[in-house]
Amino acid sequence: MFHSSRLPIYLLILISFTHNAQATSTTRPRTSRLSWAGRTFGSAENGIELGKRESNATPSALWLPYDEYSGKSFFDRWDFFDQADPTHGHVTYVNRSDAFSKNLVYVQNDGTVIMKGDNTNFLDRGVFRDSVRISSKAQYNTGLFVLDLNRAPWGCGTIDIKEVQNTMMTVLTGVWPAFWTVGSGNWPQTGEVDIIEGVHDNEHNQVAWHTLDGCRLTTPTNRFTGTLVSVNGQNHTDCNALINDNAGCGIVEWSRASYGPYFDAQGGGVFVMKWDEEGIAVWSFYRAAVPKDIVEGTPDPANWGLPSAELWAQGCDPLKFFANHSIIFDITFCGDWAGNSYATSGCPGTCEDRLIDPANFANASWSINSLKVYRKQIFSGRNAGFSLHMRIPIQHTVAMVGILGLVFSWT
Repeated sequence: MFHSSRLPIYLLILISFTHNAQATSTTRPRTSRLSWAGRTFGSAENGIELGKRESNATPSALWLPYDEYSGKSFFDRWDFFDQADPTHGHVTYVNRSDAFSKNLVYVQNDGTVIMKGDNTNFLDRGVFRDSVRISSKAQYNTGLFVLDLNRAPWGCGTIDIKEVQNTMMTVLTGVWPAFWTVGSGNWPQTGEVDIIEGVHDNEHNQVAWHTLDGCRLTTPTNRFTGTLVSVNGQNHTDCNALINDNAGCGIVEWSRASYGPYFDAQGGGVFVMKWDEEGIAVWSFYRAAVPKDIVEGTPDPANWGLPSAELWAQGCDPLKFFANHSIIFDITFCGDWAGNSYATSGCPGTCEDRLIDPANFANASWSINSLKVYRKQIFSGRNAGFSLHMRIPIQHTVAMVGILGLVFSWT
């Protein structure tokens, strides 16, 4: 992914060497000595720091591959949540064994990952419908999270999408899916980020942040393309999850292809969350507009234009209010949002009635190509040179010096 025309060969070797040396278990928070977003995690003991940034240096950065969830091994590093839904959905979350045996999760022959709510069983009124909620074993502190989807769950009402693909799609029920991250400990002490979330047949994705008191959405509106979430004419800019019925602060995407039937009909797309010292931003790209650098595995947010939503650091410290985040996918039904908004959604009957017929859940599924996580490696640019800003374990230093000696002898 690196090109010698951009960086000297000795820096390429340094990056490759240290990147390989920093591998850690994904079953616990990362403690790599490599600097993420300019902030070093882990002890400085037994390490040498290279390239401390100088005050007059211009920072630059690369996003390096860190984790990938895809193909047949996708579910290997996830926990299956099988407790009562904290959002009071009319759902029974099943364990790993039941999820596979009931065909609620599986990987197709082409590597596509499927997660869905039960769409085969008729239920008695009042019985909850089976579904899945999974949480990554790995926890993250900052990163670039790139989700490539063919479809995301949705469902409610009669949707005519002739203008998209010349077909009619009909589904009924109160489906509430989410792709989100949440910190360890008691919620919301270490924050929550909702990257994809919506209910019924909404056409616009809603991005939201939930924190303790002290975090506010103060990002100027000319820095993102979405619209601030507003209730009764009041913008929700206080991210404190302990007020306003846990609403937090949020931004609704402008594109009608960011959620629901239109997103699915045009082939899905890619959602990206960037979490670093500058803040937390989200982009969404429909299939035909996915940037080339994402496709090639060398993502550069500087090339993507304005994000759909952004929580910038001036109003909320992203390294203070968000920490040790696991990634979560879920599909619930009715509940605090989908249930409470059902009467005004235009959906027929009641949310509870719609749970009975499995045909109402034809579109309640995730179809995922991959989820990739990148880490930010900061460089300091000064005149024609770069200095690599990272902490390298002392046990690797001697070998690196030897390699550099060989490189300089060749050049």
